[in-house]
Amino acid sequence: MFLFAFSACDKDRVAETTPECKEVLRADCVCTAQYDPVCGCNNVTYGNSCIASCSGITEFKKGECPK
Repeated sequence: MFLFAFSACDKDRVAETTPECKEVLRADCVCTAQYDPVCGCNNVTYGNSCIASCSGITEFKKGECPK
């Protein structure tokens, strides 16, 4: 059985990002739902590094983003 997980943009959050940090969803990705949060360069918390990568985020650090 495969579990699919998707991230959603927080439309109310204003984040300063670099031109290289853009969220672009890739349709060809399959990620597990394992929660191992990472903070993307766009200051959005993703459920795991796979979800961040599949969202087009190339730079992230382990853990949730500060609120």
